[in-house]
Amino acid sequence: MKGGSALLIAFCASLSGCLPTPDFDSVPRIEYASIDQLTETDLATNKKLRETVTITVTFEDKEGDLGATADERSNDDFKAPYGKTGNYELVTLTKQPNGSWDERILSIDSVMWMPILKPDGKPGAIKGKLDLKVYRPYGNTSVDVEQKFKVRIRDRALHYSNQVETDIITVPGYR
Repeated sequence: MKGGSALLIAFCASLSGCLPTPDFDSVPRIEYASIDQLTETDLATNKKLRETVTITVTFEDKEGDLGATADERSNDDFKAPYGKTGNYELVTLTKQPNGSWDERILSIDSVMWMPILKPDGKPGAIKGKLDLKVYRPYGNTSVDVEQKFKVRIRDRALHYSNQVETDIITVPGYR
């Protein structure tokens, strides 16, 4: 019985070494998964403070070179090639009263960073989910507006992923 178990374990271990490496592209690829929001309120006054919007995308990348460490995000030399957007690019589309969509990168969303996704630093294919949080504060003159977002990411080789668009949500905004 012991010999049969050892043989089964050895056979399973040999099979795991034969699994094919995922055939991902060197350019990161993302897919839209979901958008959720949570209203934060002041418990004492029950006044709405802000909407926390979570945009979830799935990703895959051949080299696994996604993200930046906290030290890198504070290093001007590291940040320079990324320009004004970091390694996330978030474009906000706001529906106008005439039904058209105003498309822009808002100043509050202009520089966004994802954490390092492969902390061991070894090159290799990775895939998973990313949650990007954005905040929309309530103010004395804010009104409900419909927004949707376009998202893309950039790897450490500065390759942009494809761009995905979210569903529409209602958040506080200004006209």
